[in-house]
Amino acid sequence: MSETRLQHLEERVAWLQRHVVEQDKVMMELGDELGRTKALVATLRTRLAESGEATPPSPAEERPPHY
Repeated sequence: MSETRLQHLEERVAWLQRHVVEQDKVMMELGDELGRTKALVATLRTRLAESGEATPPSPAEERPPHY
């Protein structure tokens, strides 16, 4: 294998490794956001139930329309 081809492949591996690390970071951030959103939904569901204003929707009713 030529030195140029080897260098190109090593650069590609390094780029892919950086990309995976960046994706992992974004996925962790999304997981954190999901946790905060679930906690907010639970809090709002509890407040609605305590106020007696309305019956909170079931989790199935909260799914986005694309499901």
